[in-house]
Amino acid sequence: MADYNNGGYQPQGQQPMYNPPRYQPQAGIDPPPGYSQKSRVAAGVFGILLGAYGIHSFYLGNTSRGLMQLLISFLTCGFGAIAMQIWGIVDGIKLLDGRINTDANGVFLKD
Repeated sequence: MADYNNGGYQPQGQQPMYNPPRYQPQAGIDPPPGYSQKSRVAAGVFGILLGAYGIHSFYLGNTSRGLMQLLISFLTCGFGAIAMQIWGIVDGIKLLDGRINTDANGVFLKD
């Protein structure tokens, strides 16, 4: 026997198919008047040179992420700083490459 689920044919014994909604990434916005637009190049250089301390995350407004990077670096007596520096280099390259192009408020980074 056929089971009709939401107007579509569903063979007996199979689970109904679920199609989750497809979310589009949010596009950045232009800076509002008086907002200090962040520099993509400065954030990338901070990420490559000072990534272990999360300076680039603080600069972009991601304070909780920057605090996590900073605390991991210090609380592991420097051993976690190696992983955080690799993370910072990857973020710095993404920033300079343009794959990360907004700050924590969704405002486009300037070149």
